[in-house]
Amino acid sequence: MFEYYVFWIFGAILIFAGLRVITARNPVHAALFLVLAFFTAAAIWLLLRAEFLAIALVLVYVGAVMVLFLFVVMMLDINLDRLREGFWHHLPLALAVAAIMLVETVLVLGRGYFGAGALPPPGDPGAGYSNTKALGRIVYTEYVYPFELAAVLLLVAIVAAIALTLRKRKDTKYQDPARQVAVRRADRVRLVSMPAEKEK
Repeated sequence: MFEYYVFWIFGAILIFAGLRVITARNPVHAALFLVLAFFTAAAIWLLLRAEFLAIALVLVYVGAVMVLFLFVVMMLDINLDRLREGFWHHLPLALAVAAIMLVETVLVLGRGYFGAGALPPPGDPGAGYSNTKALGRIVYTEYVYPFELAAVLLLVAIVAAIALTLRKRKDTKYQDPARQVAVRRADRVRLVSMPAEKEK
């Protein structure tokens, strides 16, 4: 019974945060509400015993993607007035997409009412069940070769990105901190003696 009430509390917070993401006028506030939505969704996944998905959501999206979003939003000089200009122009398309998503959600959740048959009950996996342990057993037994291949590809991509970033180009200007610290006044400033001009 306690988990039932906690689920409804987290669900209400998630719906509120999702609405604030699309209604907040400030992009930074919208991104912060999206972080709240991710944390709440992770909490709901923990209630559903999907520990790995919850941890992955927090680490990947909150720890990396949202930090990047906030960095870009705060570094760019976003004109909020120009963002509000196209709101009514895109509203019909947005309402159509929202209606399609609502119909899909009703069809998925109401399978028993539309003749498709209700989803089978998940069954109680037991008190000692661990979602992360079961996922790790499958990944490192049945899918060990695809998993290792994906890891090698990601490693090659990381090395290639670092190599492309660190290569020196002839047309790129670099700063040498040692030379900047050792600079003298005579190297930067030159006093020129000029005769004073006389009025005619």
